[in-house]
Amino acid sequence: MFGNMSLAVMFESIFLASGNAGKLRELQAVLSPLGVDLQPQPATAEFAVEETGSTFVENAILKARHAARLTGQPALADDSGLIVDALDGQPGVHTSRFAGPDASSADNVALLLKKLEGVPEAKRNAHFASVIVLMRHADDPLPLVASGLWHGLIATQPRGEGGFGYDPVFYLPEFGCTAAELEPAIKHRVSHRGKAIAALLKQLQAEGTAAAPA
Repeated sequence: MFGNMSLAVMFESIFLASGNAGKLRELQAVLSPLGVDLQPQPATAEFAVEETGSTFVENAILKARHAARLTGQPALADDSGLIVDALDGQPGVHTSRFAGPDASSADNVALLLKKLEGVPEAKRNAHFASVIVLMRHADDPLPLVASGLWHGLIATQPRGEGGFGYDPVFYLPEFGCTAAELEPAIKHRVSHRGKAIAALLKQLQAEGTAAAPA
């Protein structure tokens, strides 16, 4: 996907400012072949940070800076969410807590489908957005910020066992399946998160911190 570009030229280890197992799994799959040790965030209270931003960019910066300050390491944060046209952009920055602060993915999906009851397919357009921030150190005045979008439709019922979050109801017309039914390698290439990582690597390559493809 990314040729032989290697983040390890600059970073042997990057701390992931997230406790989301699905994000960790996807990001490790993309970054491990590039020689980067992506360290997961421990499930301890000091790493929790209140996402007070009104945008994905603000929240990703908050999380990355907080993690970099606690660890003394470069930190990578992904803030992403689902934007549904028929719901005026909801759930947006509240994607992971759409049905409440302690909601499960199943709870969130159930609420989404309830809100879209009776909405015809032609009006069920949605897209996933991902903003990835790489903070070189806690006081980095110019962190790298990259984003990606993934367009689809909201299905009327869940399908598939793969992925996580809203993947079972995110239908992709070009593949004829939901994100939860998509092959992982394809998902890493076409998803919002995959596109954001690709954009981040291009920025690093432009800076000379990642090797160009052979």
